[in-house]
Amino acid sequence: MSDTHAQSVAFVRDTEIPASPPPVAQTGAVRWMRENLFSTWVNALLTVAALYAIYLIGVAILPWLINGVWTTPSLTACREVLQGKVGGCFSVLTERWNQLLFGFTYPSDQYWRPGIAFLLLFAAAAPVMFFKLPRKLLIITALYPFVAYYLIWGGTILTPVFALLGFVAGYAAYARLVKGSFALGIFAAVAVAALTWWIGGMITDAVAPAQPWLEEVPSRDMGGFMLNMILGVTCLSLSIPLGILLALGRQSNLPLIKAVCVVFIEFIRGVPLITLLFVANVVLAYFLPPGTSFDLILRVIIMITLFASAYIAEVIRGGLAALPKGQYEAGDSLGLDYPQAMRLIILPQALKISIPGIVNIAVGLFKDTTLVSVISMFDLVGMIRGPILASAEWNGVYWELFGFAALLFFVVCYGISKYSQWLERQLSTGHR
Repeated sequence: MSDTHAQSVAFVRDTEIPASPPPVAQTGAVRWMRENLFSTWVNALLTVAALYAIYLIGVAILPWLINGVWTTPSLTACREVLQGKVGGCFSVLTERWNQLLFGFTYPSDQYWRPGIAFLLLFAAAAPVMFFKLPRKLLIITALYPFVAYYLIWGGTILTPVFALLGFVAGYAAYARLVKGSFALGIFAAVAVAALTWWIGGMITDAVAPAQPWLEEVPSRDMGGFMLNMILGVTCLSLSIPLGILLALGRQSNLPLIKAVCVVFIEFIRGVPLITLLFVANVVLAYFLPPGTSFDLILRVIIMITLFASAYIAEVIRGGLAALPKGQYEAGDSLGLDYPQAMRLIILPQALKISIPGIVNIAVGLFKDTTLVSVISMFDLVGMIRGPILASAEWNGVYWELFGFAALLFFVVCYGISKYSQWLERQLSTGHR
């Protein structure tokens, strides 16, 4: 009786059944391909067409890369090695790499100086780009321009020292007087900094040692990709704060300041950059006293900075206009003055909104540094179009040289773009 009753009771499991693996079509690469490449018949057709195009490009490019020659001294010798086969003459890169990177007159025994300056750039940019790092590291960012200048140009160390002292004195004057008046603080900072630089210049000319610690390299010896990096980093670093001031000035309630900023922005945006470069190269010298030497790189930096700052000002003005009026009223309700409200409330939000536009201008600015080749400055493109292609050994090599230039610019611009995407995610710039 008990056995029959026990057999009639349903079996109840006391352990969990192991999970069955999902279907193959719903996991891994197969699922990704179904969802992204073959989700519809139109997507499948486009995928097949794209794969066929990639195949055709690969068939054309891979033999040129695989059969490339890297060790010949000239284009003629390269063609003799290839003997009619398809292949790239990459020997021009191994023969002229130093000219492509540093120009053809920068002292070869001093290449370590711009190399160190380039490596220090990452250490200086890190505290600004990655805001979770300790704020104390910003001292490296503040000192980097003066250290990099001395490394690249050399000469007496008094020049960057007095330049640093000028900024320190200007900031001290600004911090002391800004509480009374923002405009008075700015004026005092500029006046004190200019006075410090003038005194420093007189002292440097009087007591500069005959034998500098580092060999002095004139600006006319700068070239190659190093020149593009100098112009790109310097002009971008200067144009962002100048663009912020122009954007704030354009929204100012003071008619004179607003008019000056509007005229400047509209004029610069209406003139091509190449015209401003010709002005820097030719016209600017007519406004200087006779016998005055004004470094060409400095003139170009000024013009490119002014050009980029006008566009950045409009981007930031759009960010300021996107903020609701309540944000401005919040600063007033907290009893903050204009500089405090802008620094603590308004500008952080406006700059977050403006990140995509600023990055777009930064990428365009870095690529536009190649325009200096039209005013006889031998940047990377200028070196290719000038001394290298003009030489008898490499006259006729185009794809290898311009492909190398495109690769360098792509790496920098793609890095800027990816960083901006990461920064947008970190700051959650989207409005939800």
